[in-house]
Amino acid sequence: MGQLAFENTVHLIIENMYETLNLLTVLEKRFIVEVEKATEATEERPSMGPVYRSVFCNDPIPPPIQGLDTCWDIFRMSVEKYPTNRMLGVREIVDGKPGNYKWQTYKEVYDMVVKVGNSIRACGYGEGVKCGIYGANSPKWIMSMEACNAHGLFCVPLYDSLGAGAVEFIISHAEVSIAFVEEKKIPELLKAFPNAANYVKTIVSFGDVTPEQKQEVENFGLTMYSWDDFLKVGHDQTFELPVKKKSDVCTIMYTSGTTGEPKGVLISNESIITLLAGIHKVLKSCNEKLNDKDVYLSYLPLAHIFDRVIEEAMIMHGASIGFWRGDVRLLLEDIAELKPTIFVAVPRVLDRVYNGLTQKISTGGFIKQTVFNFAYSYKLSNICKGKSHEEASPLFDRIVFNKVKQALGGRVRIILSGAAPLSKHVEGFLRVVTCAHILQGYGLTETCAGTFVSLPNEKDMLGTVGPPVPYVDVCLESIPEMGYDALGSTPSGEICVRGKTVFTGYHKREDLTKDVMINGWFHTGDIGEWQPNGAMKIVDRKKNIFKLSQGEYVAVEHLENIYIQASVVDAIWIYGNSFESYLVAIVNLNKPTIEQWAEENNITADFDSLCGDSRTKTYVIGELVKIAKDKKLKGFEFIKAVHLDPVPFDMERGLMTPTFKKKRPELLKYYKNTIDDMYKTLNTPNKSNA
Repeated sequence: MGQLAFENTVHLIIENMYETLNLLTVLEKRFIVEVEKATEATEERPSMGPVYRSVFCNDPIPPPIQGLDTCWDIFRMSVEKYPTNRMLGVREIVDGKPGNYKWQTYKEVYDMVVKVGNSIRACGYGEGVKCGIYGANSPKWIMSMEACNAHGLFCVPLYDSLGAGAVEFIISHAEVSIAFVEEKKIPELLKAFPNAANYVKTIVSFGDVTPEQKQEVENFGLTMYSWDDFLKVGHDQTFELPVKKKSDVCTIMYTSGTTGEPKGVLISNESIITLLAGIHKVLKSCNEKLNDKDVYLSYLPLAHIFDRVIEEAMIMHGASIGFWRGDVRLLLEDIAELKPTIFVAVPRVLDRVYNGLTQKISTGGFIKQTVFNFAYSYKLSNICKGKSHEEASPLFDRIVFNKVKQALGGRVRIILSGAAPLSKHVEGFLRVVTCAHILQGYGLTETCAGTFVSLPNEKDMLGTVGPPVPYVDVCLESIPEMGYDALGSTPSGEICVRGKTVFTGYHKREDLTKDVMINGWFHTGDIGEWQPNGAMKIVDRKKNIFKLSQGEYVAVEHLENIYIQASVVDAIWIYGNSFESYLVAIVNLNKPTIEQWAEENNITADFDSLCGDSRTKTYVIGELVKIAKDKKLKGFEFIKAVHLDPVPFDMERGLMTPTFKKKRPELLKYYKNTIDDMYKTLNTPNKSNA
């Protein structure tokens, strides 16, 4: 049996099992409680559904913990409680080969943070100053962050994945005064100068600096230190820590999501502490709370709130954080060595795990496939009957699924997926074979990454992001023009969030803050649908911005306005979704241009036939690639496949409004089979993408 046939079998088993479960089970809203009634539509605002909270806690805020007010307190209190616990680890390289993880304890990290903080203060930087951190995850990244937390500086992660010029923009917009930078990122940082020199006055390398680099920054009027030299700056000085409040901004995290410049999301100490309390509450209620024996692999970017809050949670519980080597090809080797208990991933990583496993199984021979399919069906059947994954099939866990468990280090008990939706078939498959809880979460930078999370051993939450996290209020707002009704029998609408986890606002952009904060509710732009058990299912996006499976935002109208500039294109509709990593498009060709091209290339055919000709598709994709490169689009913004429709988008088929605007939901309905075929071709090895 080939891999595609095997995957289809797995899909069918999962769908049949869970469909049977849905038919046999009558569900009630068990995991949410209503705290406010629905409101009818007014002239100013559409209707809003009831306000719900987690069933695990009906309180709007967590009970206060003496001395725990800030992110600095999280670290400080763990140092006091777990001074000798392993905190931060990296793999030793011996004779060019990776060895064991070498660890620093909580007390050792604390002592280093004190030195970093004293040097920051000795350079004249204190409370409220913006401190940039630029580089891959590492112990020094954490130390620099904790030094900011200690002395009340705003931590501003710098990263270049938002596009060319993003680092320079963030430095200037946030007014970063001091920047810590990974040694190999120094050349990238220097590209932000001379403009960044209006703000940055001190650069600290996590490693060494070359004489040429030092001279270059000195020409801009800056001071640059190696890590060791920087620690000497404040070695004979001590500084009192400022009094910090819950409401103080802890970090400014820049995020994309619109066609404009990156937005600086102001996140307070209280937002992070409230979210951590919610995570603790929900995991404790499910008997899966974090503890000081947990081990976490740090590989998702600390520059994003998703990983930042997970690492804060690990620190709060005295757990250990081991860092990967920065190469995705070596990720499984690092996992095998570290043996994490908590594994957090984006769908793209879990898709690779799924594809790798199904490929191995499909090439394993008839007997191995038969044994696997029997074990898989047996365990899935027991899960669907309500058994926990530990109880569903202990025997097959040992003799069939143990190899999968060992590939993830052998100790993983929770796998959390976030940043984009995880495909239902991948989630269902991993629930069975990994011998771990597979949880999906949902949140935005503006909601501190955590708004919903699915629960362990709840089989009917497959394909959802679960109920709200404790201490978060959620409701749906109707979108009549899109057919979503928050008061309907199956409530649907824009997801709105309220509570202490919500951001303070966009830095220097009160106008953008007002656009999304309405009557105390943060409007996410995502469209959700309440499930009977109180879980949320993400079904759409309000604006024409969506995420691909890697987590990148795509502003589709912006791209369409660029690609329409190709002379061969008369009209274009671009499509992508959170389950795919590529963009595809339906194109109406410019008839005279394409007929002239055909004549020049000795292709004899009428217009309809040209639109169906593979040579035409190849040519059109080439023209789109030229435009993309000319406009310096990012790789994920390139169109990978096209369908050429000889009939223009029109009102007769319901594809356009009377003012000639695209009706995107109708376009998707009309071209759904075509879209599915394009993705099937793209995702099938050794096939043409045209």
